[in-house]
Amino acid sequence: MFIVLVLTQVLFLNQVQISGFVNPYIYILFILLLPLNAPRYIVLLGGFFVGLSVDIFSNTLGIHAFASVFIAFLRPVIIRAITDREEDMSDYPGLAQNGVGWFLYYTSLMVFLHHSVLFFIEVFTLSDFFGTLYRIILSSLFSIFVIVLSQFIVFRD
Repeated sequence: MFIVLVLTQVLFLNQVQISGFVNPYIYILFILLLPLNAPRYIVLLGGFFVGLSVDIFSNTLGIHAFASVFIAFLRPVIIRAITDREEDMSDYPGLAQNGVGWFLYYTSLMVFLHHSVLFFIEVFTLSDFFGTLYRIILSSLFSIFVIVLSQFIVFRD
């Protein structure tokens, strides 16, 4: 999954830029779908290497690695915050295992956090705050759509 997501990102989705505001990033699906019982250091290392791989091919000096490690670090906190009971959770945080509502909420939070860190580090200024926020929202919506669509296509029952 790591190789497929990184290649899809760098070969196809990095070429998609609608008006300079919409940039879909689905490589974070690798972090989102890691098993819940995976050790925290594995999640952090996975986040680092998937982000670093995109950085290498995109020539972006570590911003993807930083944003990926950030959401990998927050992942257990977010999962605990949005899950009512541990008994209800599957070991795999996918759409088919946990339902559309839970997966959409989980994906939306993670993608929005990732894109916020990524785009604010990329511009490294707050002078065009609303322009950056507009870009975060549009890119997040498009990325969430592509991620949920991929779950329906690839992991259908």
